[in-house]
Amino acid sequence: MKLHVPISLRWSDLDAYGHVNNAEMLRLLEEARIQAFWVTDETGGSMLGASTAVLDGKPGAATLTLIARQEIEYLAPVPYMRQPLDVRLWLGKLGGASLEVCYEVWSPAGLEPALLYTRASTTIVLVDAVSERPRKINDVERAAWTPYLDEAIAFTRR
Repeated sequence: MKLHVPISLRWSDLDAYGHVNNAEMLRLLEEARIQAFWVTDETGGSMLGASTAVLDGKPGAATLTLIARQEIEYLAPVPYMRQPLDVRLWLGKLGGASLEVCYEVWSPAGLEPALLYTRASTTIVLVDAVSERPRKINDVERAAWTPYLDEAIAFTRR
């Protein structure tokens, strides 16, 4: 199963060529990841209301989420558009203390023909904020994320 996260572009995301800058694409993926997996308000909810949002994203959280690795493949330039991009997310791997978030960035939902612009993956390590050591994925996190476990991205070149 995949989560669909609508992400709107900002005019400042464009580069001199009139399409989304490669560094800004990583920011867009980060925004989608936060909306999908991090609790962002006092009620314990996420921007999506998704049951996957179980990580505390507020200042002073007990767990840090550190990026261990990122890989991105640009398949087509993303032009500026007013409708939000359809960022599809799932987990390619659930390890002991790490998870691999997979992404596909598609043209806005309902736009035909649908275009796949970007594929990417991010390996995240959960770290205890006090000890600064990796910590195991707990039962609540594993239960929330397991339904979104699917095959990892198969990049064109390895």
